[in-house]
Amino acid sequence: MAKMFGLSELKQTRFYQEVFTEGKQEGKEEGKLEGKLEGKLETIPRLLALGLSIEQIAQALGLDEQVVRQAGQPKL
Repeated sequence: MAKMFGLSELKQTRFYQEVFTEGKQEGKEEGKLEGKLEGKLETIPRLLALGLSIEQIAQALGLDEQVVRQAGQPKL
């Protein structure tokens, strides 16, 4: 297909524009989800320090208890 079209012509096609836009949107959504998870994981040690149990934190943040345990362990 690249031989039929130059790169600049290919970028101007509707197909390319749709695929590019879809990929860009998916990337944004994935980034938002990763950011939300990272924020939750950073909060876990603080919640443990306040005396909340692993079960309480997991329930409040909507995370698996194993994830909470791992995030609550001291970093080496």
